[in-house]
Amino acid sequence: MFSASDNLRGIVLMVLAMAGFALGDVGIKLLSGAVPPGQIMGTVGLAGTLVFGLWARARGRPLFPAAIRHRAVALRFVAEMVAGVGMILALTLNPLSLVTAILQAAPLVVTMGAAKVFGEAVGLRRWSAILVGILGVLIILRPGFAGFSLDALWIIVAMLGLAARDLATRAAPASLDTLQLSTVGFFALVPAGLALSLFGPSPVWPTPGDWGTLAFTLLATIGGYYAITAAMRVGEIGAVTPLRYSRLIFGMILGMVIFGERPDLLSYVGAALILGAGLYAAWREQQIARRAARAAT
Repeated sequence: MFSASDNLRGIVLMVLAMAGFALGDVGIKLLSGAVPPGQIMGTVGLAGTLVFGLWARARGRPLFPAAIRHRAVALRFVAEMVAGVGMILALTLNPLSLVTAILQAAPLVVTMGAAKVFGEAVGLRRWSAILVGILGVLIILRPGFAGFSLDALWIIVAMLGLAARDLATRAAPASLDTLQLSTVGFFALVPAGLALSLFGPSPVWPTPGDWGTLAFTLLATIGGYYAITAAMRVGEIGAVTPLRYSRLIFGMILGMVIFGERPDLLSYVGAALILGAGLYAAWREQQIARRAARAAT
């Protein structure tokens, strides 16, 4: 049973995690003008692998248990690679506010995937929320209209990769803890980064300023992973999960302040639809879970 103070700690940690991820996105976007995308991805992946790998070993967890060979873990590895490539190219080629807004539809895709893959019951209300969220994405992208850019499709790739990763995580063996899965997840970025480097610009030696930005990006991203892990452990899921959408606020503010982005009215409308649909779906899911828990007692 979680207390009010536990939930408050979880909420604060979740907000800090989303701020960390948004700041990490800023760092990647700042670096993208000077450092090739593959090099950024490979460096982030290697650093994250070392941090979470050492952390897991410090907790006495083996890095390569038998469960790591489970098919769901392999699928998660591939999904991390797809999400990583999509994310790095999305941030390089698109406004930060656009990337952040569309990524918020990932939980809705997870709900849809859970119904199809795991046979989870998804009622009419949540299906309606999913459709509203998809409508929000289409309003932001506006395919077929003059403002549409093919570069924005990389955001969809990233979103689908993140959703596939979350679905694979649900199917992963329960014996694997967060640190082990995080180590594998970050390691997936290393070969993906190498592949991007083979087909893209050659690696460069960063300037002192770029090294500083890279260090900032690593701290923000890894700190975000730590905070979100802690948040899900200390607080009730129903209280903590909705704060994931604070990343939308951080992303839009940082995009406007740092990169001078000015989203148009339709982008705000689409983002509002995604946000509202996601929050409603999360609330509805928790409501159903509470009813099931009461019925079981």
